[in-house]
Amino acid sequence: MRRRVLFVLPDVNCARKMMDDLLLARIEERHIHFIANQDVSMAGLHEGNLLQKSDLVHGAQLGMLIGAGLGAATGVAIAVASHTTDGTPLVIVLIATVLGSLLGAWISSMVGSSVPNSRLRPYQRAIDEGKILLMVDVPHHRVDEIRDRLHAIHPEAEDRGLDPHVPAFP
Repeated sequence: MRRRVLFVLPDVNCARKMMDDLLLARIEERHIHFIANQDVSMAGLHEGNLLQKSDLVHGAQLGMLIGAGLGAATGVAIAVASHTTDGTPLVIVLIATVLGSLLGAWISSMVGSSVPNSRLRPYQRAIDEGKILLMVDVPHHRVDEIRDRLHAIHPEAEDRGLDPHVPAFP
């Protein structure tokens, strides 16, 4: 299990040094993500991808929930209209629920991929000012060690704590 540690860095040079220090601490590059505004050159940094920058995951979750509800309601309506007494109404409701869930997740994730990540809203002002947000996914047992190390080496970096949402990906 991993925890996401967040830092706001003043400039690109600090971000590059921070990345080097995290690599020396044996944090894999795929677990280090930097997000900055479009004016900042991210050369040499592992930039956050679509999952970190957009609301794709939140959109998919919300769409799956709404789609499942609408699919179940549609399935119930079809089952009631079919007037059968064998087991097919239950199958119809289950199939409609699954299809609604999948369709809702697909449509909402497409919309969510074009919307900025709502979890980054507290850091948007710093990003707009030209600062860089560092998100590093650290094994749970190493969180204190990594935070203490970064505080000691980089006093200029603002520690923004831990993300309350644990990333589901490795």
